[in-house]
Parts: sequence; C-alpha cells; structure tokens
Amino acid sequence: MAGDERMEPLERLLNLVGLLLEAHTPLTFDQIRDTLEAYRADKHDTAKRMFERDKDILREYGVPLELVDTDAWGVEQGYVIDKEKYYLPEIAFTPEELAALFVAAQGGGEDASAEQGIRKLLYGAADGGVLVGLTGGPIAGGSDARSALVLAAAEAAQRRRHVRFGYRTSEGRIGERSVDAYAMVFRGGHWYLVGHDHDRDEIRAFRLSRFTDDLTVDGDGPPPPEGFRAADHVQAGSWTSSGDERAVVAFEADAAWLALHSFQGAERLRERADGRVELTVPFADPGATASLLLQFGPDAEVLEPAVLREELVARLEALARA
Repeated sequence: MAGDERMEPLERLLNLVGLLLEAHTPLTFDQIRDTLEAYRADKHDTAKRMFERDKDILREYGVPLELVDTDAWGVEQGYVIDKEKYYLPEIAFTPEELAALFVAAQGGGEDASAEQGIRKLLYGAADGGVLVGLTGGPIAGGSDARSALVLAAAEAAQRRRHVRFGYRTSEGRIGERSVDAYAMVFRGGHWYLVGHDHDRDEIRAFRLSRFTDDLTVDGDGPPPPEGFRAADHVQAGSWTSSGDERAVVAFEADAAWLALHSFQGAERLRERADGRVELTVPFADPGATASLLLQFGPDAEVLEPAVLREELVARLEALARA
C-alpha cells in the first residue's frame, strides 16, 4: 500500500537511530545489515547505497552519526551516534524566568501559549521540586499573589533559604512566621509556599495571598527531609465552584452563554435593559470563584455578595501592581 511505502523509510531511519543509540560499541555496516531487516531485503551493494542515503538524511536533520575506529589500530571502522550530542540537555529555568512566564500567563487573552507553557513546567515538575502544580483551574488571571512575591518565594525555595513574613490565617489572625522554604505549589488558583514552620515544628503550606508583608530572607536553611513531596502538604478545595451560597453576576450577552457552561450549577436570573444577563452562581470559595470570573474581564460584574466583590477587586489590584 502507498501509505506503507511512505512509512517504511521513516521506520527504517528510526530503527537505525535506535540501534546506534543502544549499541555499546561502533557498528560496521555489515553488523547493521545483519540486525536491521530493512537492509537485508536487497543485495549488499543496493543496501549499502540505501544506507548511505539514510546517513545523509539523518545528518541533514542534525543527528550526530559518525564513523569512528573500532580498535586502536584503525583497522576497522564503525558507526556510532554520540549520545551527549544527540540528547538535548535538561532545560533549567531561573526563578526570574519562571516568574516572567507566570506573569505572562496571568495576562489572559486569546493567546494561551504562555499559560500552556507554565502549565507544562509546573505539572511536569518533580514532586519534590521547587515548583509543583496540581490540576485544577486556569492559570491565566488565576492567582491572587503579586508577581514580585511569587518571584521572591520561588527564589527562596530554590536556594533553600530561611525566611520570615507576616501572615493572616483563614480565621483572620495575624502573626509572623519563621519558615525554612522548600517548594512552591500552585493549586486551585493559589500559590503556596511549603516549608518547615519553626514555631509549630512541622511542615506547613502558606498561601501567598495571605502574606501581610514582603518576604524577608534570614539566612540559609536546610534541605527538605528525605521523601518530601510538596503536594502532600497543600490542602485546597476543589476548583469547581459549588456550595449553598450563591452569587449574582451580570455578564455581557455574549459572555453569559460561556459563563452558564463554566460555572457548575449557574442559573439565568434575568436580562437587563442594558443587554446584560444576570446569573446566579453557586460558590463555596470566593477565591476560586473570583479566579474564574477574572477570565471574563470587563464582561463580568459581581453584584453580590460583597465578599466576592472585595475578593475580585483585590485580585485586580494585585494584577495592576504586578
């Protein structure tokens, strides 16, 4: 079949690359021919010409296929692919670069490339790494933390610093925290700094939006304990907006349809004279709901409750300061 004929050269090239990468010593053409069936189908001279063409194609595409001596006397030569030249080095990002990408992702808009990029970096990070992402919710416009604070916390975690900062608990109590920074976690629209809390003598997670002042570095800290997984220490509600409380939000007509499908349990309330459509939206966490609403930009206006309006205003002010 024509499709099989088109695939056969590609399969042959991939098999050749795979063979040479796995080989512990350089392989002569005869050894390659004995191993790969594609070069056994024709006469030796025909197969050799095919192999020469394949070599040229691979080298054209940057594959470092080389002919080297197989012994100290240079009596025989074989082919090899230098693994150090073939494999790309691990891509590493500084906290500044990660923060810049995150800030770009916060900008929202139709181009989702920045969000996709930071999502891959976060969700591909090792469980014990500096930056960890957990599924749930969009990133664009989804964080209530200032970018400067995200940067400072990420750098402290990467460099294993001991830090101090003012912190407001979910109950509203304010106090200073003394923490050995281990990692950052993004979950449910929030950034968390995970580290060893000296006052409580245990590993805790601190939501950056609850910091009451800037983070202060207070010397070097120890590495995390063996088996540390940052994600295990972050307890956050699910991203879906659900609960007994309901908010009233006015959307532009074009955005109302999307909102009805974005908020689980949303209901149409009425259409106003100015053309906006009011929806009731169930919510349990003002932060998570505000994160979703930020995606609609000026097309969404929170009418009630006041706590959700205040949360949304705080998010917008944080983005404006970024």
